[in-house]
Amino acid sequence: MSEQNLAVVHIIAGARPNFMKVAPLFHALKAENCCRPVLVHTGQHYDVNMSDAFFSDLQLPEPDHHLEVGSGTHAEQTGRVMIAYEKICFEQRPDWIVVVGDINSTVACALVAAKLCIPVAHLEAGLRSGDLTMPEEINRIVTDSIANLLWTPSPDGDAHLKAAGVDDSRIDRVGNIMLDAYEMLRGKIEAAATYEKLDLTPGQYGVVTLHRPSNVDDPAKLKTLVERISSAAQRCDLVFAAHPRTRQKLNDFDLMTSLSNAKGVHLVDPMGYVEFMGLVRKAKLVITDSGGIQEETTYLDIPCITVRDNTERPITITDGTNRLTAPDAVEAAVDQVLEGEWPKAKTIEMWDGKTAGRVVASLKSRLH
Repeated sequence: MSEQNLAVVHIIAGARPNFMKVAPLFHALKAENCCRPVLVHTGQHYDVNMSDAFFSDLQLPEPDHHLEVGSGTHAEQTGRVMIAYEKICFEQRPDWIVVVGDINSTVACALVAAKLCIPVAHLEAGLRSGDLTMPEEINRIVTDSIANLLWTPSPDGDAHLKAAGVDDSRIDRVGNIMLDAYEMLRGKIEAAATYEKLDLTPGQYGVVTLHRPSNVDDPAKLKTLVERISSAAQRCDLVFAAHPRTRQKLNDFDLMTSLSNAKGVHLVDPMGYVEFMGLVRKAKLVITDSGGIQEETTYLDIPCITVRDNTERPITITDGTNRLTAPDAVEAAVDQVLEGEWPKAKTIEMWDGKTAGRVVASLKSRLH
């Protein structure tokens, strides 16, 4: 089939976790002769060191369209994405659009497409935390309600959608696309051996990532976390990959000095995907408030201490290595891991690095 006759599928990416999810799908679609994938980068999160590294690691080409919307309030960001993306759709109307995850770009592009009667597929659909104070939860609910095709990663996703009255014909469980990215780059990740650069012994250190406003914007909460992490680091080296915003808050609240001087704490800048996963794969434990790492640690059977009140990925708790932990209980959780009192992961169906193939098959069956 000539390129002119191929269905045009826009794949939307706006932040670092999106890149990891779209890369395996982009490569799988490129290998098929059913459609032409067009990569749209909204620029919702843009940092040269972070974004460029991710595109390079994931072997993604320069985006076909870069909306360059930048940061702002939720309304500003969502509005700018909608205005910019609508122009793209008018100029080159796609046959389908694929949105991933739960960021503002996800709901913004889904709204544009839905109002133009362009079919929308949502990859990573059906996730719910039940916490409507999280902007991401609003984005998930709205996107799932207007998407034509909902690709879920696990049975709880199916259940959430059915409970909301979504017809079975719109739901297709495909598995966890994040793990495709890991398997796609497993060779590079293993070769990275990031722990060697930090003079760490495999299996004898932990990794820390914290960035959620609920943790880092509250001076008392962040102080508690710094104290617990600093204390736990005396028994297990902890590599703290500090997001720029987290680093700023640590400085604002006069916590940076005590953290950086704490014995066993290794404060480092954010890393590219390959480098970071090269560190995580040999970790004894992970302390985080991120979403995707909860899944990756379950896949790798690494204890995950999630500093949150809830999670939109409950299967990582019921079947995995993830546990929700309050800030003041982080040190006690680390001790539990060190004492061997932590659950092992079960095998989760379709978390096998082959999700992109199932997504392509699902999309092909709906292309006309």
